Amino acid sequence: QLETLEQEEQECLELRPHPTEKRTHIVSHQHAMTVTKTLQEGEAEPQCQSLCYSRAKLRGLLLEGASLLLLRVLARRQTMPPDLVFPAIDTEGDLCTSSY
Repeated sequence: QLETLEQEEQECLELRPHPTEKRTHIVSHQHAMTVTKTLQEGEAEPQCQSLCYSRAKLRGLLLEGASLLLLRVLARRQTMPPDLVFPAIDTEGDLCTSSY
């Protein structure tokens, strides 16, 4: 019964003359999960966008940390169940699926 409570990702691109920083913060609440994306290019004001997904929509959600744990368990067991598909959140913060 593992569950992701919070996750933060940060990506920095050192492109001259405008370095770019992209952050994604995912936090779990009682009935939903909020994904906040922040993009800052150079000295410009950061652009921020939040998305909220209901718990029902995210049942079985597999985020990056949980995915690594699952891969380790599968490798240790040396078995792969057929058609292993989970809901996931892509790099843009949108709901997608993750297949193994």
